[in-house]
This record gives sequence, C-alpha cells and structure tokens, in this order.
Amino acid sequence: MVRRASLILCGVTLFIAWNALLLLFLWWRPPIGSPGTGGGAEPGEGREWGGDLTQNVVQLAEEVEAELEKQKLLLQQIQSHRGLWEKKKKNNNQIKEKQPVEVNNDNDAGARELESEVLQKIPDVKDIVIPVLVIACDRPTVRRSLDKLLYYRPSKELFPVIVSQDCGHEETARVIGSYGDQVMHIRQPDLSDIRVRADHRKFQGYYKISRHYRWALNQVFHTFKYQVAVIVEDDLEVAPDFFEYFRSLFPLLLEDKTLWCVSAWNDNGREQMIDPKAPELLYRTDFFPGLGWMLLKDLWEELEPKWPASFWDDWIRQPGQRMERACVRPEISRTMTFGRKGVSMGQFYDQYLRFIKLNDQFVPFTQRDLAFLKKEAYDRTFAESVYTAPAVRVEELHGNKVTVTGPVRVQYSNKDTFKAFAKALGVMDDLKSGVPRAGYRGVVSFMFRGRRVFLAPPPGWKGYDTTWS
Repeated sequence: MVRRASLILCGVTLFIAWNALLLLFLWWRPPIGSPGTGGGAEPGEGREWGGDLTQNVVQLAEEVEAELEKQKLLLQQIQSHRGLWEKKKKNNNQIKEKQPVEVNNDNDAGARELESEVLQKIPDVKDIVIPVLVIACDRPTVRRSLDKLLYYRPSKELFPVIVSQDCGHEETARVIGSYGDQVMHIRQPDLSDIRVRADHRKFQGYYKISRHYRWALNQVFHTFKYQVAVIVEDDLEVAPDFFEYFRSLFPLLLEDKTLWCVSAWNDNGREQMIDPKAPELLYRTDFFPGLGWMLLKDLWEELEPKWPASFWDDWIRQPGQRMERACVRPEISRTMTFGRKGVSMGQFYDQYLRFIKLNDQFVPFTQRDLAFLKKEAYDRTFAESVYTAPAVRVEELHGNKVTVTGPVRVQYSNKDTFKAFAKALGVMDDLKSGVPRAGYRGVVSFMFRGRRVFLAPPPGWKGYDTTWS
C-alpha cells in the first residue's frame, strides 16, 4: 500500500513539474502575430498560411498540443490508480453505502409525461407581431437597407418597421421620410455630447450609440408595448428568408430559457467557410453575434437597469450578462454589412466582413421542427458529432493529406494554440470574455476546402477562461 502511494505521489510530481516547464517555455517564447494583419486574403490561403503566421509557429503549437495530450493520459492513469487504491481501502474498512430508495409515484410520472408533451409542441406563429427596429444615424444609404426589408417583408401588420434615428442628420431623415407610412420614423431627442474621461474622447461615438440603443429599445418595449423585437443597423442588407427565419425561432426563444437571442449572423460566414448546400443548418453559439438579432422584452428588462455607457456589444458578451445562455445562429448569414466606415473605422471589414456570404435561398423554417435546438438534445448530438470526428493536424489539412472522409477535428488546449490554428485555418481568432466567435462549448465549426472542421478543446470541456481575451 505504501509503495503504491509512493508511485502515485511520484507520478503527480512528474506531471506538475513537466507542465511547469511547459508553461515557462510558452511564457518566454516569441509572441504570435496579432490579429488583423492578414489583409483580405481568403481563409487558409496565401499570406495567412505562409506569411505572418509561419508554418514553424503552427508546428510548434501542434507539438505543444501533442505533449499536453500525453500529460493528460498520464494524469488519467494516475487518477485511475488512485481510484483503485481508494476503492480497496474502502472495501477493507467495510464501509457500506446506502442504496437509493426507489419511489414509484404514478401521479408524478403522469404529470411529468404531460409536461414533456406540452414542451415539445411548437406554438402557432402565424399571428405573432415582431417589429424590426432599424438603428440609424447619418447614412443616407439606409435606403439600401430599407428597400430590402420592405421588399421581403411578408406583412406590414406582422412586421412593423421602426426606424430610430440619432445624429439629427437631415439628408438621412429625408430618405427615411420618403417611405411614408411604410415605416415608423422616431428620433432620439438627446443629441448632446456625452461627458467622458480624457482618454475616451475618441470613443465619443460608442457612447452615443449605447445611449441611442437604450432609448430606442425603451421606445419599442415600454412606449409601443411590444414583447419582442429584431434589431438591425442602417448598413445591413437582409436575405429573402430573413423574416421567415426570425418568425420560426420566436417560439423557441420564448420557451427555452437557456437561449437569450437569435442572430442572423455567422462571424465565420465567408463563402469558403460555409456549406452552400445547407442553408437550413442552424446552431447554438455561446458568442453573441449581433448584426441582426432578436430579443424578448423580458431580456431587455433584465439588461436595461445596468445598460453600459459605451461598448454595449462587448459588455453584453461578458459572463455577468450572458449567464451561460446561448444564441441561435445560421450556417449562412441572413444579413450582410455594406458599411465599411463608422465609429469602428472599418475594423475587420476588409479582412472578414466584406466576404460574408448572404443567403440567397428561401428556407421554409416555419414548416420545420426546430426542437433539436433545445439545449439537452442539442448538446448530446453536438458533442457526439465533434468528438467522434478523427483528430488531424493543421498541416495535414493544408497539404491535403487527410486520408479519412467526412468531418475532422483540430484540437487546441490553450489560448496560443487556438489563435495559431484559427489564423492558419482562416477562422476569426479574437475572443471576447474567453469565447471564440461562433463558438459553442469552446468548439468552432466551419468548412475548410469543402470539409467540415471542428476547432475544439479536448473532451470534457470545463468552461471558458475569461483571461483568454
């Protein structure tokens, strides 16, 4: 017994020492290139693979992953031996555990069965009124957005369009006014500058946007008394099935309390990274995508009292707001942005956003059973599809050396290897509160050269690390 304990202690010591050395190695090695330096290259091609991010960096990351996997196996062996030791000790001491008492209550069982049947029913959506709130400022090109919204809108009564304008820009106001009673035009009354600290003066625009969102959403939910809303901005163009998409997902959002939004946007929705033959594919994501999204009044009443003075979209992605809830997002985006210039000065536009593919096929979502998106069912099938996919190396994908057919998995274990692999494969590599764009349970799903790839953490995911931001 003493000898076995000594072996376990030695194993644990070896495991800790090795990982300490590995941590020092990662700490002192040269940093990986920062995001946003790859220009407009297509995912996984040209400069992204052989330029800023060299093959040596990716090879180093893969070697780190291999070593971490070895250490994980060692730790599992140590834990296994420890479990056997404790079990033997427990048996020797003749400690008996109490067996659980089985309760058979026919009434409770019947109630649970009835409740399950009710939850499985999808409410009728034909009479739901879902307003579309357009956030506008000083872009006369809002006409492009409104033209598409009104062209695809199936009903003025079921989908009222409310344009909320900030900035007081008269040319933009005239454009909005030209639509007459096809849209409702409301104006933010407070156009004053916002007092900010000296180092935030250049961010004045972000403060005004946050103030405008708060005012506009209060109008929708408190003045006009709507129970749900879809938010778009004045530089978004919508897909033919934009309204069908949101109408079909409203009952699910209402029912599943583990969801808090439905988004029309896929952050990794560039044409080379999606399956063009599967416009019906929908996912859960832990990352708040925005760019055309639906929320309930209940959520607004939760967020409004603590609404931030600026940078509302980054704020809403923090754990204190998300509270482990997810959004629904599509494989192919139902919105695209044509606004290169704004308060963000075109951040990510040239490299990513202008390549986003807008869906051009109408999918009759309201005729589909979307219950698979409920958390319990989704998590079970999602984990199975990800972790039964064979693990491959990034070099194998780039060199077309993968011998298996079907989906594959590229595994990462830390922030550095995630960013290295993401950049090499053309995936957006920035994280917000530790969550990767379009990620769910740490997994990012996308297409690479016609093959489904899961960029995934090891099995047994334990949650996001907010220091990975």
